Amino acid sequence: MAAVTVGARGSDQTEIVFGVDTHKDCHVVVVLSMLGTVLGSRSFATTAAGYRSLLAWVETMGRINRAGVEGTGSYGAGLARSLRAAGVQVVEVNRPNRAMRRRRGKSDTVDAEAAARAVLGGEATVVPKRGDGPVEAIRILKIAKDSAAKARVQAINQLRAVLVNAEPAVREPLEKLTLPQLVARCAALHHDGPNPAEAAVTDTLGRLSRRIQFLEAEIGDARRQMTVLVQQTAPDLLQVNGIGSAVCPSS
Repeated sequence: MAAVTVGARGSDQTEIVFGVDTHKDCHVVVVLSMLGTVLGSRSFATTAAGYRSLLAWVETMGRINRAGVEGTGSYGAGLARSLRAAGVQVVEVNRPNRAMRRRRGKSDTVDAEAAARAVLGGEATVVPKRGDGPVEAIRILKIAKDSAAKARVQAINQLRAVLVNAEPAVREPLEKLTLPQLVARCAALHHDGPNPAEAAVTDTLGRLSRRIQFLEAEIGDARRQMTVLVQQTAPDLLQVNGIGSAVCPSS
């Protein structure tokens, strides 16, 4: 994402705050003076060009004090990073003010204004996580690892279910094997034999076992990357009993 460049903020400019109601495709912005007067509202695309346009438009109204952004861990993450890169103080706004919603109803503009007023009134003060460091990298890798682990369990259960219903000639040589041995043996199986059902069983055992092997490699690779990041970020952490790279913080 291209960095957003902040224009001149002269000392003679009116100080302002703005709030952002974030969405997947567009963000709605409302700008307030420090006295709470609405100075303007507009929507912008969730693109690098949209972020630049948003900031340039806001700066035409005054000198930015702070920005209240909803969803800085999801739809607002990209905008929050761009604003911080431009030197804007970003404040996390969890949800619109309920009293304002009751008075004025639900709309994106109302929510953006509520975000700005939450910052202006001191109700929102939390600085969001940056989302661009090693902890965020670990969190993303853990998503991939957990997804692969879930798929591996599913494939193992399917492998065993197919094996239970297999013909004795196929099942008996395999049913006493340990799981690693079973996966290794079945991974070499392919479609074979004149009986279509038996051939399908053999082929499916092979497919599922090769899938399990692929997922195990994927899990191992993610764990290795997570271990490197943990060692770089908190080198003493892995020395603590009961803590490993597979159980990393998700924050």
